[in-house]
Amino acid sequence: MELKVLLVEDDAAVSRSIAQAFRLEQIAVDVCTSVEQALPLISDPTVGAVVSDVRLPGQDGFAMLAAVRQFDTELPIVVITAYAHIALAIQAIREGAYDFIEKPFSADRLVDVVRRALEKRRLVLDNRLLRDALRERDGSLLIGHSSAIERARQRVAALADIDVDILINGETGTGKEVIARALHDSSERKGHFVAINCGAIPESVFDSEVFGHEAGSFTGAQKRRIGKIEHANHGTLFLDEIENMPLAMQVKFLRVLQERKLERLGSNDLVPVSFRVVAATKESLRKMSDEGKFRSDLYYRLNVVTIDMPALRDRREDIPVLLQHFARMAGARFNRPLPAWTPGQLRRWMEADWPGNVRELRNFADRLVLGIGEDTVNESAAIDEIAASANAASLSSRVNAFERQIIDDTLKQNHGSVAKAAEALHLPKKTLYDKLRKHRIEPARE
Repeated sequence: MELKVLLVEDDAAVSRSIAQAFRLEQIAVDVCTSVEQALPLISDPTVGAVVSDVRLPGQDGFAMLAAVRQFDTELPIVVITAYAHIALAIQAIREGAYDFIEKPFSADRLVDVVRRALEKRRLVLDNRLLRDALRERDGSLLIGHSSAIERARQRVAALADIDVDILINGETGTGKEVIARALHDSSERKGHFVAINCGAIPESVFDSEVFGHEAGSFTGAQKRRIGKIEHANHGTLFLDEIENMPLAMQVKFLRVLQERKLERLGSNDLVPVSFRVVAATKESLRKMSDEGKFRSDLYYRLNVVTIDMPALRDRREDIPVLLQHFARMAGARFNRPLPAWTPGQLRRWMEADWPGNVRELRNFADRLVLGIGEDTVNESAAIDEIAASANAASLSSRVNAFERQIIDDTLKQNHGSVAKAAEALHLPKKTLYDKLRKHRIEPARE
């Protein structure tokens, strides 16, 4: 996508000169003479940078700066003025301007600044695309419109920036690690996301792996090792299958959890650590605690805030959209065409128990795409059944209808406000506008 500059300048001669300089350097430019004229254009995804004069008819350049920052804090804006003053420059930079240029200036200088601004914008957009791709890949277990998965999404949004340890309850395959990663990615923590499967580390090396060790602390310890907890400093420590943590290690971990300090094996020095704990279990820690199989003090320390992941059988209405999503992913991964399935097959799959939950459904979609397994679709049978059910809506049309209904209901609940509806649906505002156009939904004016 080619990015362009939005120029806001009321002086016709200056505007013409700047626009010509940009075009000579193969930089596309749109010209406006006022903030009021420019404001509707900043939402254009091809606008990669804004150049605005300070003195303008009506609202001034600082109003333009504020509007750009409100729309997208990462959209660069260069402020220009003939009334250069150090206080004015400081104010512009403090309020988020990418750069401040005083008149008269050389065309080369402005072009150089704008080129850098456009490059920065390209990097920002590339990073957003990458994050979206990762979210689509890793967040697939959170896809769906059921009330159960919606509660889990709302819980993540509410807790992401709160510095509190969290316990996630759920069966195998329900997406507990996905939730943990979503909490980390949505938070302000800059450190690593460190995952420990408490059932996969032998008890004999658990201490060294998790807490670290000093050189010479045991035979073979030739140098200091930073443990998993210390590696998660300023980040998130995800403890999967915490019910399998050895009881002896639970005592030591509880102390670290309470004091946020640890001792490496073979050392007497306390190392301060700042991390958030997200623990996950498929068992009832309360029951295990009552039975003496899990320390009650650690259970109560972790059980302050919980997120419950629903089993797939408790969110059957999400199976069609999940299956379609997984089939598309598998088709792209294996370079195979998307399979067809009949309404009867889909009904049967929606009635299944899926003991492996969403993970099992994803593996099932892989087998469908590869054309293996007992439930592989017979193409001729599919055609016969679809023909016999000609009056039934296709899967995609039913999914679209369901999506339209969800969006329509959310808009009504938020009195037609697209911004509030986008927030409630956990969608970028632009994505929701695209869906409104797709479904021909007319929201009330905000």
